[in-house]
Amino acid sequence: MTTPINFDVIISGAGLAGASMALALSKLSKADGTKLSIAVVEAFAIKDNLPKSYDARVIALSHGTATYLQELGVWQALKPDAMAIANIHISDRGYYGKARMNATDYGVSALGFVSEMQAIGNCLITPLKQCANVHFIEGQSITNIKWQKNEVTVVLANGNSLSANLLLGCDGGQSVCRQQAKISSQESDYQQVAIIANVTPSKAHKGRAFERFTEYGPLAMLPMTDDRCSLVWTVTPEQVTPLLALSDDEFSQQLENAFGSWLGSFRHVGKRFSYPLKLIQADEQIHHRMALVGNASHTLHPIAGQGFNLGMRDVKQMAQTIAQALAENADIGSHKHLRHYADNRAEDHNQVIALTDSLVHLFSNKHLPLVVGRGVGLKVLNYLAPLKKALAEKTMGHTR
Repeated sequence: MTTPINFDVIISGAGLAGASMALALSKLSKADGTKLSIAVVEAFAIKDNLPKSYDARVIALSHGTATYLQELGVWQALKPDAMAIANIHISDRGYYGKARMNATDYGVSALGFVSEMQAIGNCLITPLKQCANVHFIEGQSITNIKWQKNEVTVVLANGNSLSANLLLGCDGGQSVCRQQAKISSQESDYQQVAIIANVTPSKAHKGRAFERFTEYGPLAMLPMTDDRCSLVWTVTPEQVTPLLALSDDEFSQQLENAFGSWLGSFRHVGKRFSYPLKLIQADEQIHHRMALVGNASHTLHPIAGQGFNLGMRDVKQMAQTIAQALAENADIGSHKHLRHYADNRAEDHNQVIALTDSLVHLFSNKHLPLVVGRGVGLKVLNYLAPLKKALAEKTMGHTR
């Protein structure tokens, strides 16, 4: 192995959180003027030329996330592939309660954006491959982690070892870092499954995003480029197999029945996927010379599209924390600075998790008092400007 084995930072995972983290840290310098040395360990091949496709998975980017990607220098490359969300329509199927959020009401050009995951990955990995201080170690999983007083060592599947002052776990909901550190987590199974697919409606979406609550769970329709929409349809486990077995025409009809006629009929349905929905929240964000970032710390229900954006705020806070340690010529893996990171992220984590979790339970409930109450609540939300503004600020990723 020609890659050096001693680094300032090791990042576990080269997904969107890990790549964003590496790019943010690649710009930082130590007291002697040299750049931080960063190793990014990824179990799979790392590619930056992923092609576009009709069935590409997408992510909702909050206004705050787009602003941070601009700070990282990648937004200009990503912007052509990102669809601006001009309006958000919230409704409860079969009931009168509705709410609308418009970008112009909050002085922004877009409430957020929808982008294909491949496009985001390409825009992050391409500049990273040009960073001399970032070393990719791909096709290797971490099999063991050893914590010493002044460093942390990771052992790879091929037997090689890497050491660093700091290890960042950006390795998703089944985080090896979290498991190796024996950090416990709280897990809540929503007993729901998300069916995801890209569809083309007969009516133009005009930059509108829809959150439609049904008796079984939320149905989101996000605007995409090329007149497509990204569907996230929450159903019960019993409904999944029958829905996936339908022909495209039959599925389109069922979808229109659940969603309504906001976008007319659905002229094309792409490949359908499904995955179970759970809330996973780590009990601790930090360990000795290690911190969790993104889904390794919190995996959320897709309602309101907050998971990735919450993780990007983790990335931003961690980069700021390490920059502060470097400015003080201090140990970037010290407990003091990692505690600062965890403390600064706690309130945002708790607020967003509480928001998404409460929405899931409130809008997946058939009890009549709650059904009536949420209809009134949506109506109040639509006309009570301060309340709507507070919700909009949170979903746009603006923290105080």
